[in-house]
Amino acid sequence: MPTLHGKTLFITGASRGIGLAIGVRAARDGANVVIAAKSAVPNPKLPGTIHTAAAAIEENGGRALAIQCDIREEEQVRAAVAQTVAHFGGIDILVNNASAIWLRGTLDTPIKRFDLMQQVNARGSFLCAQACLPHLLQAANPHILTLAPPPSLDPKWWGPHTGYTLAKMGMSFVTLGLAAEFGPRGVAVNALWPRTLIATDALNMIPGVSGANGRKPEIMGDAAHAILVREARGFSGHFLIDEDVLREAGISDLAAYAVDPAQRLLPDLYLD
Repeated sequence: MPTLHGKTLFITGASRGIGLAIGVRAARDGANVVIAAKSAVPNPKLPGTIHTAAAAIEENGGRALAIQCDIREEEQVRAAVAQTVAHFGGIDILVNNASAIWLRGTLDTPIKRFDLMQQVNARGSFLCAQACLPHLLQAANPHILTLAPPPSLDPKWWGPHTGYTLAKMGMSFVTLGLAAEFGPRGVAVNALWPRTLIATDALNMIPGVSGANGRKPEIMGDAAHAILVREARGFSGHFLIDEDVLREAGISDLAAYAVDPAQRLLPDLYLD
């Protein structure tokens, strides 16, 4: 079976949640994992820092590099990429996981919050790809995996929270563009999205939403792993759903991923 042993992953927003789950799964193969995130000191509202994440990577058999990085800042991103290459010798995989969320209507969305989402989500994903691609193009089996939904223009997803949907679909459209541009050059550029809610600390900050109706982040870690071990050439431009990826990989029993098996699983946004 193919593994990520010796591969170097640059994961944004990996101090907790889905990004960390992807890193830990890769670490179990013996991968090098770069934790590129803003959280360098503990936050009582959002547990986890780049340092605790790096410790988790190493505890699971990987090599870690913790880099404090705000992906809105071009100089910080380029410096983080340069530090990664100097430390590990290259970059094989970029995981665009970092994302800002604000599920409110237009009149309840401060422009500062709107700007944050656009800068982190679509612009951040583009910037990180731009910085990593010169190194990915030299890698043996390069992947860009972005945590983004299948593109949709259905008004039911836009009306309730135009600002967030614009930012999140921006990541999807960046994926489309990069896949068209770099897929023919051998880089696998794809997106991954969960079928159900994923119980993360960020989810717990959304009023009225409970992680008990979701799955553990490990389902996304396992799904991402199944994608990233695939042959990159000829595998680009796909908007993949975690359940489908795992079933294709031969994992049909997903019960263990449920936070509370007694609770009904709720679908994630942007999926019918």
